[in-house]
Amino acid sequence: MLKHPITDIFFDLDHTLWDFERNSALTYQHIFADLGIGVALSDFLHVYIPRNLQYWKLYRDGQIGKEDLRYQRLRSVFDQLGYPIADEQIHLLSEAYIQGLSTHTHLMPYALEILDYLRGGYRMHIITNGFEEVQFRKLRNCRIEHYFVQVIHSERAGVQKPNPRIFELALKEAGVEPHKAVMIGDSLEADILGARAVGLQALHFNVHDDPQHDYCPIIRHLGEIKNHL
Repeated sequence: MLKHPITDIFFDLDHTLWDFERNSALTYQHIFADLGIGVALSDFLHVYIPRNLQYWKLYRDGQIGKEDLRYQRLRSVFDQLGYPIADEQIHLLSEAYIQGLSTHTHLMPYALEILDYLRGGYRMHIITNGFEEVQFRKLRNCRIEHYFVQVIHSERAGVQKPNPRIFELALKEAGVEPHKAVMIGDSLEADILGARAVGLQALHFNVHDDPQHDYCPIIRHLGEIKNHL
């Protein structure tokens, strides 16, 4: 159960409000056609989706940098699929993906409904591990940036969730004490455990079928937020 009063809500962006998997698939579909990549999109995504999550974890943990993330997640997938592709084309694909990703604007089900529902009673913010230039374009293109007071991204904080410093920066910028705020996100490790470590309350939007836990309440779709706030 969440403890009230709560004044501020911190949302994760990718996989929580912004439909990352759907928008990512559409981006790769267009790029494969433009660049003549001869791999079935379904085969590519089957390998890419879990591999991308693995490389983002390495990035969060500080084991690889941004450029390695962008290159290795593609190189490793094509290598596993046995599809020959030059590094030059990998870099072209990677850059086209970064530029094209934010042009797709599909949100998770109930996202707009819940933002409208919450906006009258709470101040809302974003805490994201995504890259600055991409995340702000997503918010603008989806026309949801006006809902949020603060947007804290990992490049601004200098660390990734679940590092406490990004949450502490977000709390400072929002001017709120942790027990009066709640973090809503899809990643148990990055969003929920990170938030709980600094005293934030949390709601786990469990879209990855993580095991049941007692760290905080769990929701299966964004509409369930109404049961807690």
